[in-house]
Amino acid sequence: MSPADTGASAVIRAGAADPTSPSAPGPSAPRPGSGADSGADSGAGADATGLHPGGPGYRRLSLALFAAGVATFALLYSTQALLPAISADLRVTPDAASWTVSGATLGLALAVLPLSALSERFGRRALMTGSLTAAALIALAVPFAPDLASLVALRTVQGVALAGVPASAMAFLAEEVRAKALVGAVGLFVAGNSIGGMSGRIVTGWVAQLWGWRAALGAIALLAVVCTAVFRLLVPRAAHFTPVKAGPRALLRTVGGHLSDPLLCRLYAIGALFMTVFGAVYTVIGYRLADEPFGLPQGIAGSVFLIYLVGTAASATAGRLVARLGRRGALYAAVVTTAAGLLVSLADAIAAVLAGLVLVTAGFFAGHAVASSSVSRSARTGRAQASALYQAAYYVGSSAGGAVGALAYHAAGWPGTVALGLLAVVTAAGITVYATRRALAERRCRAAHPAAYARS
Repeated sequence: MSPADTGASAVIRAGAADPTSPSAPGPSAPRPGSGADSGADSGAGADATGLHPGGPGYRRLSLALFAAGVATFALLYSTQALLPAISADLRVTPDAASWTVSGATLGLALAVLPLSALSERFGRRALMTGSLTAAALIALAVPFAPDLASLVALRTVQGVALAGVPASAMAFLAEEVRAKALVGAVGLFVAGNSIGGMSGRIVTGWVAQLWGWRAALGAIALLAVVCTAVFRLLVPRAAHFTPVKAGPRALLRTVGGHLSDPLLCRLYAIGALFMTVFGAVYTVIGYRLADEPFGLPQGIAGSVFLIYLVGTAASATAGRLVARLGRRGALYAAVVTTAAGLLVSLADAIAAVLAGLVLVTAGFFAGHAVASSSVSRSARTGRAQASALYQAAYYVGSSAGGAVGALAYHAAGWPGTVALGLLAVVTAAGITVYATRRALAERRCRAAHPAAYARS
């Protein structure tokens, strides 16, 4: 039997193991100048002269990216804690109001890949500055939207504008920061994402309770303006960026190669499914806590987003989980944890709901950390585009989860949203089981025909 007879993915046939296996090797280095991704590789030669802790520019760059992360995620999910208030004021159903969140995430999902290509040509710094400025200006107009249609339209355009930040930030850091200092710089950017996402929801909840949802969105707009100004003042000029004039054909070839890889497609699907659960739960939870039997006020209901801190801890421990269980084992653990949280949250007791949210949040962040890291691990070339495709799938999952989760809540209450979440995690588990069986078949074939794999 030849290696091809097992149906193994192109990545495995090329000699790379399934990255969901604990024994998988790291990815091979991209070929220099390989199409659309070569701009991201230009930082490889900057290790001797790149920024580092204690050196000039490192602290400025780290703080600038932290401010960008806060602004991006405070804006992206700014209406999520306000959905009950928006529904009541504009007299719309939960599924209709949920599009103020889903529109923004869908806009980001559609724009992140094209903007990643623009960042290769015009520079990460320029694209991030333009994205944050445009998004902050739109945020100033959002509180004055006269109706739901206008609000959703503004939020969708805002999501498109925000896509420039995730499309550029990681590549910017990789190019300008020394390899040994990169983890710390990326960690600060991710911390900004978490703090922005969490504080934006909490601030809007309390401001809305005092002065209404429009004032809450105004407060987030002012926060975004301040963060954008801080970013622009602090961010240093790029020293190691090399423009790449990769045309649409090169980009399409790179993207087509990724989408034809079954392994990457499985990882994209897993990321989207986990985010479907997370988007559904956190879009609807405000309605759940405001309705009977809880009847919590807006500010207290918004404070539930403090549970995001659990996700930060889960992301940090994902590496140890993978070391102990392997990548597929870690995904199974994430699925079980998320499903258990959904089931626990069905009880009509506030302690059970909060415990369920803790489990869902921990499971989601662990699953997302494993899937997203596996994309970078398995993409042999075009890693910037591979990551952008993962982000696109991730935010499509967020949009679908928010919209369909709210629709399920409107039709069947919280049990309807839980049923949607369980369907998504069971599907993610099925994909992981399928990957496990393929890996086992591949391993048996390697053992039976070592010479064929040695030649591949």
